[in-house]
Amino acid sequence: MTFLGPLLALSLMVAPPPALDAEAPHIPSAGLLTAGALQTTELTTPRFRIVHTSRAKGAAEVLARDIEAMRDDIAGLLGRDWPGVTEIRLGYGREEYEALALPGGHPPSWAVALAYPGKNIVLVEAHSLVNGEGPLTLRHELVHVALGQFGSVWPHWFQEGLAQELTGERKWRMEHVATLTRAVTQDRVFDFDDLAEHFPAYPDDVEIAYAQSVAFVEFLRDRNGSMAFQRLIDRVAGGDGFEKAFGVAFYVPLSMEQDAFKRDLPRRYPWWPLLLSGGTLVWGGTSALVVLAYFRRRRAVKDLRAEQLRVETLHEAAKSLLGLPAANEDVVLEDDPFEGTPMPWVVNIVRFHDAPTLPSPAQGAKKTSA
Repeated sequence: MTFLGPLLALSLMVAPPPALDAEAPHIPSAGLLTAGALQTTELTTPRFRIVHTSRAKGAAEVLARDIEAMRDDIAGLLGRDWPGVTEIRLGYGREEYEALALPGGHPPSWAVALAYPGKNIVLVEAHSLVNGEGPLTLRHELVHVALGQFGSVWPHWFQEGLAQELTGERKWRMEHVATLTRAVTQDRVFDFDDLAEHFPAYPDDVEIAYAQSVAFVEFLRDRNGSMAFQRLIDRVAGGDGFEKAFGVAFYVPLSMEQDAFKRDLPRRYPWWPLLLSGGTLVWGGTSALVVLAYFRRRRAVKDLRAEQLRVETLHEAAKSLLGLPAANEDVVLEDDPFEGTPMPWVVNIVRFHDAPTLPSPAQGAKKTSA
């Protein structure tokens, strides 16, 4: 669960709709079927109906301003718009959010948005829209709704992979790379047949399933281009099953592309990014800095000692030339400004105490004549 913080906060925000049961639905003021009774009002745009509670009014007004452009963007990526008016339900806080769900079950506790693709409905917790990930999450949900309006035969891995690819939510994320690298090195890559209906239950496996799904969609786009996906949507919307539509759209069976993807995984996700995951990079970098500092310290000490030896040698040479006692003959220097200085290279003037005064040349000549 190394990367569950950023991963579950975004990729797992899309949950499959809960199975409906015989629980009697509530009908709030707007006439919606919901899991709880709430007073709601609505805003409309050409292709959206935004149903909101009074506390979510501000978020609804902002969303009404931006939602049509968001749909145009997704339709451009898919190559077509989806039919019908999409309903977005906004509740402020967890209680309102869960009450606005379709009858028959509660949204997962970790999800702040939920798509009902076959119903053309998206449920959103209004407060989530004000953080950085909120609009991205809503785009993800709208991709699910779009696919649900084009057909009902999409494998789960394709829905999640395409939604992540079109929103760009995983691109350049180190968590994505590290998750797939671990899966490859530990031989934990799933067979896509096991991801067709739903994803695994364990969080670590869910991480791999999400990462594997978007990596395969990216692999398909790199090899076949965006037009292949548009052909695939055309065939599914026309009534073909997914595998048949895939073979026509990509000119190759789905199983062959899946095998090619698995063979290519070790090249795309080698082992070295694991060094950058978690705290490994921090500890590795810290250790390297400690080792570097140790050797630099050793070199500095060595240079210091060499400089001390050089200065001492110059001192002794100067004393020898002037006929002064050597340093080992108990010479005491008084008032030495450099006494106790640990770095003797600052001493470049030799001072001598009680040294004999040499006569000038004139004085020397006078004394001789006498």
